[in-house]
Amino acid sequence: MFFISHRGNLNGPNKKEENKIEYINKALKKNFDVEIDLWFINNSFFLGHDKPLYKVEKKFLKNKKFWIHAKNLDCFYELSESNLNYFWHEKDKVIFTNKGFFWNYPGTKLNKKSIYVLPENLKKFDKSLEYQGICSDYIMKYKKKITNIKKK
Repeated sequence: MFFISHRGNLNGPNKKEENKIEYINKALKKNFDVEIDLWFINNSFFLGHDKPLYKVEKKFLKNKKFWIHAKNLDCFYELSESNLNYFWHEKDKVIFTNKGFFWNYPGTKLNKKSIYVLPENLKKFDKSLEYQGICSDYIMKYKKKITNIKKK
C-alpha cells in the first residue's frame, strides 16, 4: 500500500509550503511517498503547482518515493527520457502512470492498480474499495485509518 503525501502535505493543505523542498523532505522523513508538481523550463526543473517556483536539480528528483506530476508538456517529454515515476493529467478521469498505476480522479471507479486520489474531496471514504495506494493532503489520517482497519 502506498501512502502518498499530496505536495508534501500531511495534515491538510498548506498553500504556502506545498512543493517546497524542505516541506517535501519532512514528509519523506516520516516515510511517506510524495506527489510533487514539476515544470521544465529553459533546461531547468522547478517545483510549483500553478507556476514554476522552486528550482531543483535532476538528482533531487531521483527519489523512488516521488510521484511526479508533470505540469507542462516539456516536463512530460523530458521525464520520458528518464526512469522516474511520473504522469501527466489535466481533467482526465483516470490516467496510466509510466510505472503502471492508475491515477484516478476523485470519485472515479477504482481497481487494484489504482491510486485513490484526494478521497477527502468525496462525501465518504469507502474503505471497502480495492486500490494500490492513497494520495491525500491528510495522508497521516488515512494511514492511521487504514492501519487500524487491517489490525481488526
